[in-house]
Amino acid sequence: MIENANTRRAARPRHQSLAGRLMLWVTVTITALWLVAVGFGALIMQDEFGEIYDSALQETAERLTPLLLDDLRSRDDPGETQRIEALRAPVEEEYLSYQVRDLTGRVLLHSHSATMKPFEAPLKEGFWQAEDGRIYTAVAADGATFVQVKDTAEERDEATREGSLALLLPVLLIVPITIAAVWFAVRRVLAPVETLRAAIAEKDGGNLAAIEAAQLPHELQPILRSVNLLLSRLRAVIAAEREFTSNSAHELRTPIAGALAQTQLLLSELKDSPRRARAQQIEASLQKLTKLTEKLLQLARAEAGIGVAQTTFDIADVVGIVVTDFQRACEDAGRIRFTNGLAASRHYEGTADAFAIVLRNLIENALLHGRTEEPVEIHLTGEGNVRISNGSLPLSEAELVAVRKRFARGKTTAAGSGLGLSIADRLLQQMRANLVLRSPVPGRVDGFQAEIVFPSAG
Repeated sequence: MIENANTRRAARPRHQSLAGRLMLWVTVTITALWLVAVGFGALIMQDEFGEIYDSALQETAERLTPLLLDDLRSRDDPGETQRIEALRAPVEEEYLSYQVRDLTGRVLLHSHSATMKPFEAPLKEGFWQAEDGRIYTAVAADGATFVQVKDTAEERDEATREGSLALLLPVLLIVPITIAAVWFAVRRVLAPVETLRAAIAEKDGGNLAAIEAAQLPHELQPILRSVNLLLSRLRAVIAAEREFTSNSAHELRTPIAGALAQTQLLLSELKDSPRRARAQQIEASLQKLTKLTEKLLQLARAEAGIGVAQTTFDIADVVGIVVTDFQRACEDAGRIRFTNGLAASRHYEGTADAFAIVLRNLIENALLHGRTEEPVEIHLTGEGNVRISNGSLPLSEAELVAVRKRFARGKTTAAGSGLGLSIADRLLQQMRANLVLRSPVPGRVDGFQAEIVFPSAG
């Protein structure tokens, strides 16, 4: 029974919580927004860097123009291509280079980092985008000399990359902090929802009391009222079913008992009559009908939820009373052996009446279907569980499952209705307990054992 319940729970699809979904969407949204912001920032920064580099390139070209022209005039052979030597040791990377060209495009003068090959830019004032860099051309006052200054594309790309990385690194720290703050805020805001969910989850067959949650926000108050109204209707329906079942029990027992009494009176009058055998058959049928009616009424009471209650009962007291009744009234009282391993009183939620019905059915089954020469052992464990075992042929797993069904009977010729285990199982489910059936009895090669297991008896 416990394994089947665990299997059903494992098979159920796991639904993500509202807080989890909200956190997922907020996390994805915040991360996406930050990444989009970094992307736009990188684009804007690239444009700004381009303007800064262009401004520096133009200013450099305009300042170099008069200086380079003076340098050309001071040379002995202005027509020969000259190379400006570096005044200090060259650095690993130099981002600016320049050339001085005439109207024919010939290079008259160039920096030490530039080649003698003319730049790709045309001889006209303004900017020109080459494959390996950007060039600005400045025209001298004579209109026949051109100064072209070039910077490398790698420098601009490197500046853009480093700037973008400078924007991205803080985001890597800000996003987790923002998510943690949002998570804290979401948990605080959704705390009333979790409180209401937990309160509703506690409501089952054994707890139909109204939910008291005065601190819920206005949006959840209609849900609370609806749930409490539903619980109130359920309590009223269960109470009506119990009352109807109780009244029906009295109404059915009375005419059957009257008919049985009249039959028994008739038997006393027909001592030597050949019709006595027929009267005895009627008596047996009425007795069988009485037992079947009692079982059907118990089943009806179980379906009405008599195991659902907000009261508690002492397990040892109920077991002791039921066992004593059997020992006093049962013809097989000598077969009953009761041991109590419970050191202190143990209470459990439910009704003593429902638990007594469970015990009576299990003990009746053990006496009726067990071997008459073997005892029926009733043991109250230290955990508050009840084990009832009897001698019988061992049952298979399929037979143990089948005997739980209504009107199902095992391999037996004894009288019975096949409702005892079904009634006990139904009532124990309402009391949130389990009925565990084993065959053979643990430690034996045969026998049958029914154990009432309380998850948290106390």
